[in-house]
Amino acid sequence: MEERYKVLYVSKIKEEKRKEDLERILSDRGIQFRMNRSIQVEGSFATVKEDMNFRQYLYRGNTNVLAQSILVAIAHNINKLHHKIQSGRTGTHLFPLKKTGLF
Repeated sequence: MEERYKVLYVSKIKEEKRKEDLERILSDRGIQFRMNRSIQVEGSFATVKEDMNFRQYLYRGNTNVLAQSILVAIAHNINKLHHKIQSGRTGTHLFPLKKTGLF
């Protein structure tokens, strides 16, 4: 039986991009974004699942699932806007980022 050798190549561009990404993630701003991301995203999914009672897609196929996802997202955004108008907070935007102990 003949011997076979596999050669593994790693792209230099990929390695450079990976270093840049790591630096961005470990920067103070990156840490703040990661800290706040989980809070903001979880709230949206919880609202859609619990308040809007959306547990599963009703149709099959990528286009149908995409269409239903868009409709749910539009409904969620209209609901958020309605609550903002009712509470008089239409001039406000995103919550300020939480502060880390790094600075």
